[in-house]
Amino acid sequence: MWEENFDTEHEVSGKPDYSPVSWREYFDQMEDVNVGPADSRDVFRIYKAGSDGPLLVLLHGGGHSALSWAVFTTAIASRATCRVLAMDLRGHGGTLVRQSDDFSTQTMSSDIANVIRSCYGETPPPIILIGHGVGGAIAVHTASNMLLPTTVGLVAIDVVEGSAMEALHIIQNFLKGRPKSFKSMDHAIEWSVKSGQIRNLESARVSMAGQIKRCEVEEADTVEQATLVTDVVVERNEEFYDQSYVSDKENAASEGVYKWRIDLSKSEKYWDGWFRGTSNLFLACNLPKLLLLSGINRLDRDLTIGQMQGKFMMQVLPPCGHAVQEDKPDKVAEAVAAFLLRHKFAEARRETRSSNSFTR
Repeated sequence: MWEENFDTEHEVSGKPDYSPVSWREYFDQMEDVNVGPADSRDVFRIYKAGSDGPLLVLLHGGGHSALSWAVFTTAIASRATCRVLAMDLRGHGGTLVRQSDDFSTQTMSSDIANVIRSCYGETPPPIILIGHGVGGAIAVHTASNMLLPTTVGLVAIDVVEGSAMEALHIIQNFLKGRPKSFKSMDHAIEWSVKSGQIRNLESARVSMAGQIKRCEVEEADTVEQATLVTDVVVERNEEFYDQSYVSDKENAASEGVYKWRIDLSKSEKYWDGWFRGTSNLFLACNLPKLLLLSGINRLDRDLTIGQMQGKFMMQVLPPCGHAVQEDKPDKVAEAVAAFLLRHKFAEARRETRSSNSFTR
C-alpha cells in the first residue's frame, strides 16, 4: 500500500485537499538571477529565506525544483539560525539558460558558483552545500573543485554512487511509465502523492508547480502527445493505475494541459557522469560531511568503509521514498540542524534550546 500522509489539516469536507500552495508560505522571496555577459545572460530562479547565520545552498534532484525544499526550509529555520538559498538547476523549474540541454557536472557545478557569486560577490557567507540525488552529486563536485571558497560543510541526501549506477537502467522505464500530462495542477498533485513520487501531501502541494507547467495544446507537437490513454506507474513493485488524471482531447483544447517542465530522458548521456566516482570524491572532500539515506541498503563499499573509519556523519531516516526532504522534511531538518550545531556552523533557535533543556 502507498504511504499517504493525508493529515486532517489538509482535508476539505473529509477529503484530502490537492490544491496548490504558493511558495510564499515557505520562502521570504523569489528572484531571477542573471549570470553571464549582458547580451547572452542565463537566468536562474532562486528562493531565499532568513537573514542571519550560514548560507544553506539547496540543490534539488532531477526533474524537481527548488520548491522541493519548501517545507524543509520552514523546518530548518525553526531549529537553527541560518539563511537558505534554493535554486532551480539548469533546465528545471523557472530557470532559463541558452544551453538548457548541457547537464554536465562541470557546467552544473559552475552554475552554482556563478549564482552565488552574483548574489553575494566574491566573499559570500559560510556555505553549507546540501544536495539531493543529482543535486547531491553536483554538490560533491562543486565542493571537490573548491568552486566556492567559503564552503564549510557538505550534506548529501540519498545519493550513493553504487546504488545510483545500478538504478540508471530503470530510470527510462520509470519516465516512460508516468503520465505525460495532467488535466490540472490539482490532478498532478493527487497523482504525485498516490503514486508514491512524493509521499507528503503538504510538500506536493507546493512543489509540483516546479515540476509541471501549463501549456496550450498548440504548443505540443500533436494532440496525441498531450493525451494519454493508459498510465501504469510502477512504484516499489506496485502499480497505480488511474486514467482520470490525464487530459483528454475533448477537454484539452479548451483547458490546455499541464506537462512536465523538463524531458529528463534527453539527459541520459550525462547520467553516468553525474554519479561515477562521487563516493570517492565525497570521502576526499576535506570538509565536515553528512550523508542522509532513505535506507541502509543504499551504501556502497567505499562509503561503508569510510563510514566505519568515521570520515563522515551518517543517518538513515525513517522509511520514505527517494524524495527524502519532501517525504520527511522534519527528520531531515533535525539531522541537518544537529550537523550545523555540532560543528558550530549555526546557533540553535531559542525555542529549540528551550525544548532541548527539558530533554534527558
